[in-house]
Amino acid sequence: MIGLISATAAGAVARDRLAAAWPDRTRVYEGPVGDAVRRAFAECEQLVCFLATGAVVRLLAPLLAGKAADPGVVCVDEGGRFAVSLVGGHAGGANELAREVAASLGAEPVVTTATDAVGLAGLDTLGLPVEGDVAAVSRALLDGERVVLEAESAWPLPPLPTAGGRADGGAEAYVVRVTDRAVEPRPGEVVLRPPTLVVGVGASRGAPVEEVLELVSAALRDAGLSVRSVAALATVDAKSDEPGITGAAERLGVPLVTYSAGRLAEIDVPNPSGAPLAAVGTPSVAEAAALAGGGELLVPKRKSAGSPATATCAVVRRPGRGRLAVVGLGPGARDLLTPRAAAELRRASVLVGLDQYVDQIRDLLRPGTRVLESGLGAEEERARTAVAEARRGHAVALIGSGDAGVYAMASPALAEASDDIDVVGVPGVTAALAAGAVLGAPLGHDHVSISLSDLHTPWEVIERRVRAAAEADLVVTFYNPRSRGRDWQLPKSLAILAEHREPATPVGVVRNASRPDESSRVTTLAGLDPATVDMMTVVTVGNTATREIAGRMVTPRGYRWQEEAK
Repeated sequence: MIGLISATAAGAVARDRLAAAWPDRTRVYEGPVGDAVRRAFAECEQLVCFLATGAVVRLLAPLLAGKAADPGVVCVDEGGRFAVSLVGGHAGGANELAREVAASLGAEPVVTTATDAVGLAGLDTLGLPVEGDVAAVSRALLDGERVVLEAESAWPLPPLPTAGGRADGGAEAYVVRVTDRAVEPRPGEVVLRPPTLVVGVGASRGAPVEEVLELVSAALRDAGLSVRSVAALATVDAKSDEPGITGAAERLGVPLVTYSAGRLAEIDVPNPSGAPLAAVGTPSVAEAAALAGGGELLVPKRKSAGSPATATCAVVRRPGRGRLAVVGLGPGARDLLTPRAAAELRRASVLVGLDQYVDQIRDLLRPGTRVLESGLGAEEERARTAVAEARRGHAVALIGSGDAGVYAMASPALAEASDDIDVVGVPGVTAALAAGAVLGAPLGHDHVSISLSDLHTPWEVIERRVRAAAEADLVVTFYNPRSRGRDWQLPKSLAILAEHREPATPVGVVRNASRPDESSRVTTLAGLDPATVDMMTVVTVGNTATREIAGRMVTPRGYRWQEEAK
């Protein structure tokens, strides 16, 4: 919950705007300001104070305990011009909150955390447990000193401007180590704990939670593994409510994953037993549950120390899963790039894209991002490259214009990808939507987009689709309408539409929608000269109800309107 505090009428106006925008996330604290801040500080994860920074500093000073425990605090001036991350930039999430508040109120976010200020990913914001000298290594990254990345476990981290490989024997270097092993950080080293370990657990009815916990701890300790890398406990469905197992998962702060006895019985394990087969219907619980999600068995089944033993466990290291984000950049204007797309660009350690699209967003990338760019005609190669990089455990962004799923990179990428990587689609504003907004409302009723490029689709298929759209009286948006080597498809398509529509049917022509050299015009089906169209143009042909109204192209939304327009 986010506590909101203000002192004046002007501050209350901005406060109430935020409360209205985030009704499920915020709580307004009334009364004397000092009392309101103290109550919100004790009850909320974050605070937004619509007060002068000096006043907030004085009110917070006696309440602060440490960045690991304090809520994040953002200070907004009473005019709603600036959202200042004041306390808990990383640990309390105030930096991101300041950006969210600014976006909601139309203010400017003010973030002074050093790594954020220069675009570096904070080592304590990577979503992994972190140990060691975070301040020293962060300072080394900021100062451009030699920092070595030792990734013993592959994990899709944001970009870090580090040198690859291990540190040389006697060379002095700061180190970022990614490992699930129980190692103590050395001076000048940060250890990141990826959630790579799954502990399978079996237990007799009534097994004490302390016995289960001691068994798990001993298994990890003896194998030299860190408990902070445990991603989950796993067991059979029949034990999903066993207090010793559920209590152990709760104490460890990890989820409990369960599988059916039939599923576990299918898994080949080194130490099957008749006892669990008789009790729950599978010859293995601990080993099979640990292996159910794949991975390497590090600790075979072992029993607890009780007499008699009431619990068993096994430990598996699952492979790190790479992450592929297929990102739509929109039609070109920076303000039509979605916040989610910008966040994915900052998150990616590897960017794959067409060179001209990379140039559009290069300034949004974090230092250390590896850029793999290529020219026109290499779409399938880019898709293969992006998937291969994700399979190596990286966080990859594959970019395309408009929406990446519309005549862009999502289709070839997903044709290459399998279930060994995580795939995230990030929608973007398509060329058809951008052009439609320029023209007015041509897509107000049923519509279809058709690419006239026969590079990947036979013309016979394209022509059949154009005829179907014409007969169905759909508004049609033509992508890739005409190039120097392909100049007859657009006239042919317009002729097909003319068999079913009047010569005066409005046609919208938009070139470079949303870009600085944008141009547009509304003409007619009979009046359009195909020679004025190129590959940077989107052509939208109206249906029988589409009209030009005050210079704008409008397709009525309702069927009744269409009947009246005829």
